[in-house]
Amino acid sequence: MFALRRIGLRLLLGVAVLWGAATLTFVAVFIIPGDTALLILGGPDARPTQEAIAQVRADYLLDQPFIVQYFHYLGNLLQGDLGQSYRLRIPVAEAIGQQLPSTAALAGFAALLAITLTVAVALASAQRRPWIRAIVSSAEVFLASVPSFVVGFALLILFAFTWKLLPSSGTAGFPSLILPAATLALILFGPLSQVLRNELEEVLEQPFVLTARARGLSDFAVRIRHALRHAAIPTVTMSGFIVGGLLGGSVITETLFSRQGIGGLMLASVYNKDLPVILGVVLLSAAVYVVVNLLVDLLYTSIDPRVVTA
Repeated sequence: MFALRRIGLRLLLGVAVLWGAATLTFVAVFIIPGDTALLILGGPDARPTQEAIAQVRADYLLDQPFIVQYFHYLGNLLQGDLGQSYRLRIPVAEAIGQQLPSTAALAGFAALLAITLTVAVALASAQRRPWIRAIVSSAEVFLASVPSFVVGFALLILFAFTWKLLPSSGTAGFPSLILPAATLALILFGPLSQVLRNELEEVLEQPFVLTARARGLSDFAVRIRHALRHAAIPTVTMSGFIVGGLLGGSVITETLFSRQGIGGLMLASVYNKDLPVILGVVLLSAAVYVVVNLLVDLLYTSIDPRVVTA
């Protein structure tokens, strides 16, 4: 019963998050300077007639007050209708669905790389010699502070232009996925590794770890079977940060590596004031964030039941 109430509360908060994200984005796009009707017709260079502009404003309710447009959008949203893209002239769900597989592959592979690298480095460097920890800590701080496009440029120069090992752009095939995924993974690795390594160093001082060592367990077994599980909760809590980093970073990374995906779609939509697509992408991002945080809450139970019963 407690778990059901917890899930119900989380779902209600999730609905509030989605409503807040949609409202803030609607307001932000509404106040951006520019004539949306003119952009729909191809911009000033297309030289549309005043009659055509007036017709587009009437068709998309752009000639109505803000409050009318806002509640019209919310009404359609409650019926599951995200609207139609101004620029692409197709339903928003279809536009997002066309780009989603590419971004999902990039984000999934980047998350796998980041988590694998974080766990491996934290296990190997926690409570080691000071010079090892100093080198690892410096690398973590550097990667946590440097912009993602700098990391991407460095990987491009080394692996694509100098050594010519991997393609510099495109969406075709697994090789084209490696450099953009590595860019996102390295940016996430810095803060995640810092958190997990610091937590591991505290856990390795706990009495139950000393008892496990006294029973004859090897150092590797103690770290994997006992310390890692207890040190994982702060890192799991940062899953929201991981999701935010992957979604936000995909805009820059997909642009830098000329990849298809949600990031490129979002960038083009903002440039053209394509409000339905912008709101659709924002709602998708917020929904993923809500679901991930709900799963993290449930995951706490299997990692440490005391977190839930406390």
